[in-house]
Amino acid sequence: MTRSIGTAAAPGGRPGRLKVFLGAAPGVGKTYRMLDEGRRRARRGTDVVVAYAECHNRPHTEEMLVGLELLPRTRRQYRGREFEEMDLDAVLARRPEVALVDELPHTNIPGGRHAKRWQDVEELLAAGIDVLTTVNIQHLESLNDVVEKITGVPQRETLPDEIVRRAEQIELVDMPAEAVRRRMAHGNIYGPDKVDAALSHYFRVGNLTALRELALLWVAGRVDETLQRYRSEHAIGGVWETRERVVVALTGGPEGETLIRRAVRIASRASGGDLLAVHVVRSDGLSGASPAALASQRKLVESLGGSFHSVVGDHVPTALLEFARAENATQLVLGTSRRNRLEHLLNGRGIGETTVELSGDIDVHMVTHERMGRGRRLAVSGVRAPLVRRIAGAVAAVLLPVLLTVALRGVGSGLNLTSQALLLLLTVVGVAAIGGVGSALLSAVTASLLLNYYFIPPIGEFTITEPNNVLALAAFAIVAVTVAAIVDRSQRLARRAANATAEAETLSSMAGNILGGDQAVEVLLDRTRETFGMDSAELLPRTAPDDEAPDDTAVLKVPVGENSLLVLRGRRLPASQHRVVTAFAAHLAAALDRARLAETAAEVEPVKAADRTRTALLAAVSHDLRTPLASGLAAVTSLRGADVEFSAEDRDELLATAEESLIKLNRLVDNLLDMSRLQAGALPVHLQPTGFEDVMPLALDSLPPTSVPVQTRGLDRTGEVIADPPLLERVIANLVLNAVRHSPEGRPVLVSASTLAHHVELRVTDHGPGLPEQDRDRVFEPFQRLGDHDNNAGLGLGLALSRGLAEAMGGTLTAEDTPGGGLTMVLSLPAAPTSREGTDSA
Repeated sequence: MTRSIGTAAAPGGRPGRLKVFLGAAPGVGKTYRMLDEGRRRARRGTDVVVAYAECHNRPHTEEMLVGLELLPRTRRQYRGREFEEMDLDAVLARRPEVALVDELPHTNIPGGRHAKRWQDVEELLAAGIDVLTTVNIQHLESLNDVVEKITGVPQRETLPDEIVRRAEQIELVDMPAEAVRRRMAHGNIYGPDKVDAALSHYFRVGNLTALRELALLWVAGRVDETLQRYRSEHAIGGVWETRERVVVALTGGPEGETLIRRAVRIASRASGGDLLAVHVVRSDGLSGASPAALASQRKLVESLGGSFHSVVGDHVPTALLEFARAENATQLVLGTSRRNRLEHLLNGRGIGETTVELSGDIDVHMVTHERMGRGRRLAVSGVRAPLVRRIAGAVAAVLLPVLLTVALRGVGSGLNLTSQALLLLLTVVGVAAIGGVGSALLSAVTASLLLNYYFIPPIGEFTITEPNNVLALAAFAIVAVTVAAIVDRSQRLARRAANATAEAETLSSMAGNILGGDQAVEVLLDRTRETFGMDSAELLPRTAPDDEAPDDTAVLKVPVGENSLLVLRGRRLPASQHRVVTAFAAHLAAALDRARLAETAAEVEPVKAADRTRTALLAAVSHDLRTPLASGLAAVTSLRGADVEFSAEDRDELLATAEESLIKLNRLVDNLLDMSRLQAGALPVHLQPTGFEDVMPLALDSLPPTSVPVQTRGLDRTGEVIADPPLLERVIANLVLNAVRHSPEGRPVLVSASTLAHHVELRVTDHGPGLPEQDRDRVFEPFQRLGDHDNNAGLGLGLALSRGLAEAMGGTLTAEDTPGGGLTMVLSLPAAPTSREGTDSA
C-alpha cells in the first residue's frame, strides 16, 4: 500500500504542503497558473524551483518559465527511444522550499523508484518540500468511467481521489467551453494537425460543459467536507448557509408524499440543494407511523435523489432541529397538523408551533395538505417522565378528592352514599392513570377519610356507628386499590409495548438501509450516530486504549463481535435505548462478517475462474486438436505405406494436407501458449511506433485462401500507433479471419482506419448475421464460438486472444453493430507521439 499523501513527517520538521491546480480539460491553463503562482512566491523571497513543467510548445506558457530556476531532468531509454523525466534525486538534493511538478497522474518511464509521479511527489512532501502540481478532472479514479461515457475516450493514467482530496489547497482553473475551443482553434493547445479532430470529438461543447460541471461539483463536495470537518472540530452548532440543505420531516402519515415533492421543489430552486428526509422515532412508540407508508416514502425520496434518515428522540421538535443543525441544513419542511380543534384544545401546542419557536436560524416551511385538521389518533396518557408522574400523581391524589368532596357538598342531599363513593372511586382510578399505584394508594386513603368524615354518619367525625358503613368503607378502599393496581399495570404494559414498537421501528429503518444496499461499515456507523443523536460513532479494537472524554461527553461502549467495540460519544442514552444500540452493534458485526466473507470470496474467485478455463480448455482441446492431428497423421501414414503406389499429384496432395494440418495445429498451440502467457502476465510486449499499412499485408498473407474479398481504406492516411508489430499483425489477422468466416460469399470485409483524439481506430466490418447485444462481451471470452456452426472453426480463442493482446499494447477491442447488418470489431490504439507531448497526459 502507498502511504497517505502528506502524512509522513519530514526528517527535520513538518511534512510539505500540497497545492493542486485542478482543471476540467486540457488547455484551460493549469500549467500557466502553476508557474504564475511559482513566480509570485519567488518574488516574495521563497526558494522556488521548477522540478518538471510540460509547456507543450505553448509560447505564453514557456514565457512563464523565465526567471525561475529549472532543475535538470533525467533521461531514460525505453523501447529504443529516449524520454525525459523529473529527476527526483536532484530535487531532494537541492531541497527547495517549493517545487513545481506538472502532471501529477503521469506514469513514469521504467527505471526510477516509483511507477507514478504522484508517488514521487509523496517523497518530496515527506522530505518537507511544498509542492505545486496540476491535475485534470478526467484523471481522478472515481470519475474515470463517467468521463469515458461523456467523451468516449478511456483514460489510462489515473490517480486515487484521496491523493488530491488530502491536498491543503485545491484551486479550480476554470474556463468556459467556448473559450477552450477558441484556444484550440488558435493552436494554443494542440498542433494544427490535431485541431480538427479534437474539436469534432473530445473538445465538443457538450463534452467540455459536462467536464466543467463535474469539476465544479467535485470541488464543491471537497469544500463541503472540509467545512463539515471544521464545524465538527470546533463544535459549531449554528447553521452556516453555505449550501442549501432542505430537511423534510416525515411522520409516516398519508401527507408524506405531498411534503416530499414540495421539499424537492424547494431544493431544486436552490440550484442543486440537498434533500434529506428524516423520521423521528419516539422511544415511547407514539409516533403513529405506518411502516408500509415509511417504506414507500423512503423509496420516493431516494428516487428523487434525496437521502432518508431515522433518528431517536422523545421530543420531536428538538430531535428534528438537532438533526437539521448537525447536517448544516438551512430549511425545514413540516406538514401542518392533522389534529382537529378538540385535539388542539386537549393537547395544546403541536409539533409545528414548537418547532417554529425553537428553530432559530433555520427557515421552517409549514405545508398544507388534504389531511390537515381531519384528526389523528389521540395520544395515550401516562407517558411523562417517572419523576414528573410521581409529583403530579401525589398532588392529584390529595387535590382531586378534596375538589370532588367540595363539589358533592355543594350538591347537598341529592346523591346517596353509594353514588358519592362511586364518584370518589373514579377519582382514585384517574389518579392511578396519572401517577401510578403509589399515588392511587394515597388517593384511596384520602378519599376514604373524606368519605368517612363528610358523608358517613356521624357527619363531621372520624367514627362509624353502623356495621354496614364499616363494610362499605372497607370495600371502597379494597376496590380502589385493586382498580388502581390494574390500571397502573396496564399502563406499564402499554409503555413496554410502546417501547418495543419504537425499537422495532428503529430496527426496521436500519434493515431498510441494509436492504437498500447501505451495508458498508462506514455507512452503518454514520446511521448509528444519526439515529441516536451522538457526536461520533467509531469501531475500535477491544485492545485500543481508553480515550479520555470531556466531562460533558458521555461514552458508551458496546461489543461488536469478538474483537471490536462500538464506541458512541455524545449525550447520555437512557437505559431503554441500550438494547437498540446492541441490535445496531449486531448489524455492524454482520457487516464485518460480510466484508470478511467478500474478501475470502474474492480470493477464491480467481481459482474458480481458472478451473472453469481448464474445463473449457480440455473440452475444446479434446476435439479441435484431434482433427488436424488425425488429418496429418493419416496423410503421413499413407505416404509411408508400401502397399500403394501414389502418383506425383497424389503425393503432393497428401503432403499439402499434412502441411496444412501441421500449420493449423501450430496456430492452435501458439494461441494456447499466448493465452496462457497473457493470463500469467508473462507475454513480452515491445512497443514502438507502427503503421497499419506496414502490418496489414503481412496479416493478410498469413490467412488461408478464401472466396470473401478483403478491402482496406484509409490505412495510409492515419499516423502511426504505439504497438508491438508482430502482436498487432496477429490481432489484425484474427479479426479479419473472424470477419471472413461470418461474411456471406461475395460481400467484402472492410478494414478502415481513422484518428480520434489521441487514439487511432481500426475497424474490421463484416455483413454477416451479427450478434445480439447481450452476447458482445461473451464473444471475447476464451473457448466461446458464438454463432459458429463449423466444428473446424478452432478453439474459440481468436477474439479472446485479440482483446488480450490489444490491452497488453495499451489499447481496447470492442464490438459494434454494422449498419445494415453484421458486426464491426473496433481496435483502438494510442497514437504515436510526434513530440514529447504525446507521451504525457494533457
